[in-house]
Amino acid sequence: MADFLVFVSAQWLLVSLFLALVYLFVVLEHFKAGKQLSVHDVTRLLNDGEALLVDIRDAKEYQSGHINQAINIPLAQLDARMAELESARDRSVILVDKLGQQAAGAGRTLRRAGFKVQRLRGGMAEWRGQSLPVVS
Repeated sequence: MADFLVFVSAQWLLVSLFLALVYLFVVLEHFKAGKQLSVHDVTRLLNDGEALLVDIRDAKEYQSGHINQAINIPLAQLDARMAELESARDRSVILVDKLGQQAAGAGRTLRRAGFKVQRLRGGMAEWRGQSLPVVS
């Protein structure tokens, strides 16, 4: 541990640069996954017809309760079923998952394919936590 502290104090510029690059990488990866939206933003976009809601949870979780108008494309099937989203090229695709964590990977995949992607912050847990309606 003492050697590490000696290295950090002697090479503070390199260590600072390394930490800045790691931070920049994390921030860029976060934005590649799509902007996170609040439940209120998602509701507004859906009501205005400006977005397509894609629930990436597995079919069993989707059937136990999902947001009205959401289509279910499980994360494992996203690449194979991406053609189903072609009608949404001119709108936003909003991704919904269980807790808001898995949507980032799906968001990066869809952005590479040319979709405008956004994510529901907190996923279905946040939606239900706000006592918003779900359908079975």
